[in-house]
Amino acid sequence: MRTITDQLGRSISYDFPPKRIISFAPAITDTLFSLQLHEHIVGRTRFCIHPKEKVENAINVGGTKDMKIERIHELQPDLIIAEKEENTKEMVEELEKFYPVYVFEIQTVNDALNMILNLGTLTNRIEKARALHRTITTAMEHIPTKYKGKRVAYVIWKNPYMVVGKNTYIQSLMEKLGFINPFIHFEGRYPTVTESDFCHANLDYILLATEPYPFKEKNINEFLNISPLSQPVIVNGEMFWYGVKMFDAVTYFNEQFLR
Repeated sequence: MRTITDQLGRSISYDFPPKRIISFAPAITDTLFSLQLHEHIVGRTRFCIHPKEKVENAINVGGTKDMKIERIHELQPDLIIAEKEENTKEMVEELEKFYPVYVFEIQTVNDALNMILNLGTLTNRIEKARALHRTITTAMEHIPTKYKGKRVAYVIWKNPYMVVGKNTYIQSLMEKLGFINPFIHFEGRYPTVTESDFCHANLDYILLATEPYPFKEKNINEFLNISPLSQPVIVNGEMFWYGVKMFDAVTYFNEQFLR
C-alpha cells in the first residue's frame, strides 16, 4: 500500500503500483497511454478517444459527468483518476466509498506539466514521465508569440454561447500565445455571453473550437454577422488539451493555427 496526497489535499491509499486503473478525464487517459500503461488501463469514459488504436481495449464506464457504477464494480479498479473540472464532486464522493480516487486540478500550463510528473509517481512510470515532461517543456519554448496583444474569444458552446474565462488551462495556454481574452473579467470559468458581448469586445479573432461543441465551417457566417470586424476561425479543440497533446499543440500553433 502507498499513501499519497492528491491535488485537492485528500489523502489516498492504494495498492502500488496500481494494476487496474480507470481514468475519467480524456486528456489524462491519453497521457496514461503515452506512459505505456495500456495493460493496466481497464476503464475510461466514452469521451476518451485517444490514442485511437489502444483506447478501445479499455471498458467504457460512462461519461465525464455521469458513470456506469455497475461496470466500475465489475472492473474492481485499484486506482481511479479524476479531474476537478471534468468530473463532478458527487461522482468522486460516490466512487471513493469503494475505491481510491486521485483528483487532479489543472488550471495552468504549469499544472499540466506537473500532472505528467505526478502521473509517473502514481503509476510507477517516473522515468517515462520525466522524459515526456522534458520533451513537452522543450517544445513549449518554441510556442509562437506573434499573436501578442491580439484580442480573442475561445468559444466552446452554442445555445447559449459559452467562452473560456479565467482560471482555466485554455486561458493559461492563450496567455502563452500572447492573446488577450476580455472575457476573463466575466463571472465564472466558462461564462455565458451574448451576441452583444462579442460585438463590444473588440475582438481580432473568434476561435470556434471543434469540441466540446462541434463548431464547423458553416458556423463562420453566423459569427461574421454577430461581429463583422472580427475574424472567426475553426480551431482544433484537441490541441488545447493538456498532457501528451501539448507536444502536438506546439507544431499546430506554428504550422496550422490561424492560417
